[in-house]
Amino acid sequence: MQRTLILIKPDGVQRRLVGTITHRFEQKGLRLVGLKLVQASRDLGEKHYAVHKGKPFYDSLLQFLTSGPTVALVWEGREAVTVARTLMGATDGTKSPPATIRGDFALSVQNNLVHGSDSPENAAIEIALWFRPDELVNYTPTDAPWIAGS
Repeated sequence: MQRTLILIKPDGVQRRLVGTITHRFEQKGLRLVGLKLVQASRDLGEKHYAVHKGKPFYDSLLQFLTSGPTVALVWEGREAVTVARTLMGATDGTKSPPATIRGDFALSVQNNLVHGSDSPENAAIEIALWFRPDELVNYTPTDAPWIAGS
Protein backbone atom coordinates (compact mmCIF):
# COMPACT_ATOMS: atom_id res chain seq x y z
CA MET A 1 0.00 0.00 0.00
CA GLN A 2 1.19 3.47 -0.89
CA ARG A 3 0.62 6.70 1.00
CA THR A 4 0.24 10.25 -0.27
CA LEU A 5 -0.16 13.68 1.25
CA ILE A 6 -3.09 15.82 0.18
CA LEU A 7 -3.45 19.41 1.32
CA ILE A 8 -6.72 21.22 1.01
CA LYS A 9 -5.23 24.68 0.69
CA PRO A 10 -6.63 27.86 2.24
CA ASP A 11 -8.89 28.58 -0.73
CA GLY A 12 -10.51 25.15 -0.40
CA VAL A 13 -11.06 25.68 3.32
CA GLN A 14 -12.36 29.25 2.88
CA ARG A 15 -14.73 28.13 0.11
CA ARG A 16 -16.07 25.38 2.41
CA LEU A 17 -15.09 22.55 0.05
CA VAL A 18 -13.31 20.35 2.61
CA GLY A 19 -16.11 17.78 2.79
CA THR A 20 -16.68 17.76 -0.96
CA ILE A 21 -12.98 17.28 -1.72
CA THR A 22 -12.49 14.64 0.98
CA HIS A 23 -15.52 12.79 -0.33
CA ARG A 24 -13.86 12.36 -3.75
CA PHE A 25 -10.92 10.47 -2.21
CA GLU A 26 -13.23 8.39 -0.02
CA GLN A 27 -15.47 7.49 -2.96
CA LYS A 28 -12.47 6.29 -4.95
CA GLY A 29 -11.60 3.87 -2.15
CA LEU A 30 -8.50 5.45 -0.64
CA ARG A 31 -8.19 4.99 3.11
CA LEU A 32 -7.81 8.04 5.34
CA VAL A 33 -4.95 7.50 7.80
CA GLY A 34 -4.23 11.10 8.88
CA LEU A 35 -6.23 14.32 9.11
CA LYS A 36 -5.69 17.69 10.76
CA LEU A 37 -6.41 21.37 10.40
CA VAL A 38 -3.20 23.40 10.33
CA GLN A 39 -2.29 27.06 10.19
CA ALA A 40 0.98 26.63 8.29
CA SER A 41 3.92 28.65 9.56
CA ARG A 42 6.36 30.31 7.19
CA ASP A 43 8.95 27.72 8.23
CA LEU A 44 6.66 24.82 7.31
CA GLY A 45 5.76 26.52 4.02
CA GLU A 46 9.43 27.03 3.16
CA LYS A 47 10.19 23.37 3.84
CA HIS A 48 7.16 22.19 1.89
CA TYR A 49 7.92 24.36 -1.15
CA ALA A 50 11.73 24.06 -0.96
CA VAL A 51 11.85 22.65 -4.51
CA HIS A 52 10.44 25.95 -5.80
CA LYS A 53 12.87 28.24 -3.95
CA GLY A 54 14.30 30.84 -6.33
CA LYS A 55 11.41 30.63 -8.79
CA PRO A 56 9.41 33.81 -9.49
CA PHE A 57 6.24 32.42 -7.88
CA TYR A 58 7.92 31.12 -4.68
CA ASP A 59 7.03 34.06 -2.42
CA SER A 60 3.41 34.13 -3.56
CA LEU A 61 3.16 30.36 -2.90
CA LEU A 62 4.38 30.88 0.66
CA GLN A 63 2.10 33.83 1.23
CA PHE A 64 -0.89 31.84 -0.05
CA LEU A 65 -0.16 28.68 1.97
CA THR A 66 0.26 30.66 5.19
CA SER A 67 -2.75 32.95 4.54
CA GLY A 68 -5.30 30.71 6.27
CA PRO A 69 -6.01 27.22 7.55
CA THR A 70 -5.04 24.17 5.53
CA VAL A 71 -6.42 20.66 5.95
CA ALA A 72 -3.63 18.09 5.79
CA LEU A 73 -4.62 14.52 4.95
CA VAL A 74 -2.75 11.29 4.42
CA TRP A 75 -4.44 8.77 2.15
CA GLU A 76 -3.39 5.18 1.65
CA GLY A 77 -4.18 2.69 -1.08
CA ARG A 78 -2.98 0.94 -4.18
CA GLU A 79 -1.09 3.49 -6.33
CA ALA A 80 -2.31 6.25 -3.98
CA VAL A 81 -0.07 8.96 -5.50
CA THR A 82 -1.27 8.38 -9.07
CA VAL A 83 -4.88 7.88 -8.01
CA ALA A 84 -4.88 11.13 -6.00
CA ARG A 85 -3.25 13.16 -8.77
CA THR A 86 -5.79 11.87 -11.27
CA LEU A 87 -8.64 12.86 -8.95
CA MET A 88 -7.12 16.34 -8.50
CA GLY A 89 -6.62 17.09 -12.20
CA ALA A 90 -4.16 19.42 -13.90
CA THR A 91 -2.48 22.17 -11.86
CA ASP A 92 -4.22 24.88 -13.89
CA GLY A 93 -7.91 24.60 -13.07
CA THR A 94 -8.87 26.05 -16.46
CA LYS A 95 -7.07 23.17 -18.20
CA SER A 96 -8.25 20.43 -15.87
CA PRO A 97 -11.03 18.18 -17.17
CA PRO A 98 -14.49 18.07 -15.63
CA ALA A 99 -15.03 15.44 -12.92
CA THR A 100 -11.65 16.27 -11.38
CA ILE A 101 -11.43 18.41 -8.25
CA ARG A 102 -9.68 21.27 -10.02
CA GLY A 103 -11.74 20.85 -13.18
CA ASP A 104 -14.95 21.20 -11.21
CA PHE A 105 -13.94 23.89 -8.70
CA ALA A 106 -10.76 25.80 -9.70
CA LEU A 107 -9.95 28.55 -12.20
CA SER A 108 -6.44 29.40 -10.98
CA VAL A 109 -2.97 27.88 -11.19
CA GLN A 110 -1.87 28.83 -7.67
CA ASN A 111 -5.24 28.96 -5.93
CA ASN A 112 -6.18 25.51 -7.16
CA LEU A 113 -7.64 24.10 -3.93
CA VAL A 114 -5.39 21.08 -3.40
CA HIS A 115 -1.80 19.91 -3.30
CA GLY A 116 -0.89 16.28 -3.81
CA SER A 117 2.47 14.54 -3.59
CA ASP A 118 3.98 13.89 -7.02
CA SER A 119 5.85 10.67 -6.21
CA PRO A 120 5.98 8.06 -3.46
CA GLU A 121 9.40 9.40 -2.44
CA ASN A 122 8.14 12.97 -2.13
CA ALA A 123 5.02 11.72 -0.36
CA ALA A 124 7.17 10.23 2.40
CA ILE A 125 9.08 13.52 2.79
CA GLU A 126 5.93 15.65 2.76
CA ILE A 127 4.02 13.40 5.16
CA ALA A 128 6.92 13.68 7.62
CA LEU A 129 6.75 17.49 7.38
CA TRP A 130 3.05 17.68 8.18
CA PHE A 131 2.53 14.67 10.51
CA ARG A 132 4.34 12.97 13.36
CA PRO A 133 4.32 9.15 13.08
CA ASP A 134 1.96 8.87 16.07
CA GLU A 135 -0.61 11.02 14.23
CA LEU A 136 -1.14 8.38 11.54
CA VAL A 137 -3.53 5.49 12.13
CA ASN A 138 -3.22 1.97 10.75
CA TYR A 139 -6.36 -0.10 10.30
CA THR A 140 -7.98 -2.39 7.77
CA PRO A 141 -11.43 -1.35 6.57
CA THR A 142 -13.93 -4.15 6.27
CA ASP A 143 -14.51 -3.42 2.57
CA ALA A 144 -10.80 -3.53 1.62
CA PRO A 145 -11.04 -6.79 -0.37
CA TRP A 146 -13.85 -5.39 -2.50
CA ILE A 147 -12.14 -2.06 -3.23
CA ALA A 148 -8.56 -3.20 -3.83
CA GLY A 149 -9.46 -6.54 -5.37
CA SER A 150 -7.33 -8.48 -2.90
